[in-house]
Amino acid sequence: MGKTAEHPQQQAHASDGAGLHVHLRTVHPSVPIPYLTREEITSTAQAATARLPLTPPAKDVVFYGGLGALTVAGALEWPIALAVGGATWLLRSGRKEKHDAGAQP
Repeated sequence: MGKTAEHPQQQAHASDGAGLHVHLRTVHPSVPIPYLTREEITSTAQAATARLPLTPPAKDVVFYGGLGALTVAGALEWPIALAVGGATWLLRSGRKEKHDAGAQP
């Protein structure tokens, strides 16, 4: 009889995590959020874009973007896309140099 009386107590200990209690604490640090006005954002964007080189022609952006999209989609392997893009850039830059040299006396 003594064993049957102790058995329910053992089950009670097993159901409450076997005596293990874990205390967790969550820390929420205060992070200041800067307030930016439209003028500050505009002036910062203009200063940043003033340092960038001239934008490429839309034709080049579409060509290289399409080449990249085909590579990401898996229609082209990246070494082939790199070779096509590099060869196109070399041919176009060489053509521009010849055109600029022919225009000047």
